[in-house]
Amino acid sequence: MTLRPFHLAFPVHDLAAARAFYGGVLGCPEGRSSDQWIDFDLYGHQIVAHLDPAARAVAHANEVDGHHVPVPHFGVVLTMADWRSLSERVAAAGVTFGIAPHIRFPGQAGEQATMFFADPSGNALEFKAFGDDAMLFATSKDPA
Repeated sequence: MTLRPFHLAFPVHDLAAARAFYGGVLGCPEGRSSDQWIDFDLYGHQIVAHLDPAARAVAHANEVDGHHVPVPHFGVVLTMADWRSLSERVAAAGVTFGIAPHIRFPGQAGEQATMFFADPSGNALEFKAFGDDAMLFATSKDPA
């Protein structure tokens, strides 16, 4: 099966702030737009910021490897080089990390680089990378 782009629509309270964040900070090319929504190309996937002036992020977290991971969240599994580049770009833009860039599950199945931060509307994003992409769905039962 050939992997196809996913589509995700999510609420934002301010389209100009979303445009500055997704287009400017994350570097997502902009697609179609209206006065109610903006399409962005997030590493080949279509995300759509829809205006909802009352939008507020849900404040819930689950513990994962000693960190409080925001739920819900979305993001992309990147190459390690792209992950490093994005983490530097986000930090340089002054974005506050909810969970700073680090290696999760070190030495275990599923070892990954990960980071979390929020857009201006409070939508949580996670970007991760694996040294070995075969570890994406690895479990502790998988052979090494």
